[in-house]
This record gives sequence, C-alpha cells and structure tokens, in this order.
Amino acid sequence: MFQNLKASNISKLQVSEFILMGFPGIHSWQHWLSLPLALLYLLALGANILILIVINQEPSLHQPMYHFLGILAVVDVGLASTIMPKILAILWFNAKTISLPECFLQMYVIHCFMGMESGVLACMAIDRYVAICRPLHYLSVISDSFVVKATVLMALRNTLTTMPVPVLAAQRLYCSQNQIEHCVCSNSGVTNLSCDDRTVNNIYQLLLAWTIMVCDLGLTIFSYALILHSVLKLNSVEAASKALTTCTSHLMLILFYYSAVIIISVTNYAAVRVPIIPVLLIVLEITIPPALNPMVYTLKNKELRQALYKLLKLHINSNY
Repeated sequence: MFQNLKASNISKLQVSEFILMGFPGIHSWQHWLSLPLALLYLLALGANILILIVINQEPSLHQPMYHFLGILAVVDVGLASTIMPKILAILWFNAKTISLPECFLQMYVIHCFMGMESGVLACMAIDRYVAICRPLHYLSVISDSFVVKATVLMALRNTLTTMPVPVLAAQRLYCSQNQIEHCVCSNSGVTNLSCDDRTVNNIYQLLLAWTIMVCDLGLTIFSYALILHSVLKLNSVEAASKALTTCTSHLMLILFYYSAVIIISVTNYAAVRVPIIPVLLIVLEITIPPALNPMVYTLKNKELRQALYKLLKLHINSNY
C-alpha cells in the first residue's frame, strides 16, 4: 500500500513538459537577439542550399571532395534547423513550452548532427592527405564508393552512439522544476532539473565527447601532420605553397568548428556567475559555422567559385 501511494505521489510530481526560458539573465530584452539570429539562419539556409545546387549542376564538381562538402552542407542545414525555429518561436511568440518527447528528440538530433559534422571534417582531412601525399592512388582510394561507405559509417556511428543520451535523460525523474535556463534542450540543462542521481548521464556525455570529437580531431591532426611532413620535403617552394593552399578552406572550417567546441567547454565554469555565456556560445556554435562554411569554401576554392559564377551568369541570362 505504501509503495502504491509513493508511486502515485511520484506520478503527480512528474512534469509533463519543459519550459525553455531562453537566454538567462536577459529575458526582458532577449527578443532583440531574434533579428541577428534570424539573419544567420537565413544565411545558413541560403548559402548551403546554393552550394548543393552548384555541386549538383556542375559536372566538374562531381568529385569526392565536393561530395563531402555537399554532405557537410546538408548536416549544417539540419543542425541549424533543429534549433533555430524553436529559438525564434521563443523570442517572437513566447512559445517556451516543449513536451518531454520533443525535448529528448531535439537533444538526440543535436548530438547526431554535431557528431556527423565532426566526422565529415575528419573525412575531408583524409581526402586532403591522400590527394597531397598519395596523389597516384587518389582515384583508387578516395572513390565514390569510399564516400558512400564513409557517410554510412558516420551515420551509423552517430545514430547509435548518441542514442543513450536522450534515453538516459528520459529515465531521470523530473519532479519539481521544469524551467530550463536555455534556448535548446541540452543534456546538461535538462538533467540538471532531475530529482535523482544523474552521474551516469554525465559519465556517458564525457565518454561520448572523447570517443567522437577527440577521435575525429585526433585523426584530423594526424592527417595534417603527415601532410605537413610531406610538403616540407618538397624542393619547390611554389609546389609546397600550392599544396597547402588546397587545404586552406578546410583548415578554416576546422578552426571555426573546434574553436567553438573548445571555448564552450572552457567557459562552462562561468555558468554560475554569468550563465548566459555558455548558452549564447552554444547557439552561436550551431548557427555561425553553417553560415560561414559555404562562404569560406567559395572564397578559397577556385573551382567552386567559377562554378558559382557560371550558374549565376546562366540564371541572369535566362531572365533576359
């Protein structure tokens, strides 16, 4: 009887929805952030869709390097679209409530896309390594089959390894508070509201970060160490410069992505004193790279720039 009464009380206390409060500390004027965030989101959508159209329309870009860039564009659009519509709904319409299943689904999709982006960047590093250090074997190693297999492997890795994150979060007991001082359903923001022990959630989150992010970054650094070693052995300064130039755009993408990840990790301690810092950084980390990645590749890649110019010229001429 006592157990039934206890179960009944827990059921009454269990929350049925969460409330995303937005940016902590600036609730009264956070709606002013909607304009720059909306512009970033529209830029991310427009630029990445344009990249996909250019790659699809231009036969000369039907190469593994540009296939990976296209996959990265899809991931960027998916990542930005996972959070920005809800954030804008919060800022514009005060639509702060989100059901538990929707919150856990958002948490899962964010982790999947973040891991996918990290994996694509690692694959692009391998592509550059083979192109520069093993040019005679490039067509046999980095083939369309390799792109498909790598993409499927990354998708399986991320969908399976991130599944425990929302599952473990859903197993926690949320019995008192349901207000999340965040714009998105982050794992830490949600589980911090639980009334029971969340040690296993924190441990798995740490393990996931190390197994995916650190492994991908380690592979990327190793690939570029081999590239640098190979380039330094070239007798021609011009040849070395040309080889490194082909890596510039990819290195900038890596810099954008991992700098944000590292800064977020380092500034998490500031959440107690200035809680808006990690929240704002997470939002910017998810929105800025998708907006900047296409522009970086377009500006730094001659073939892509020429293909874009050709497509725009054809479109303008067709209108006259």
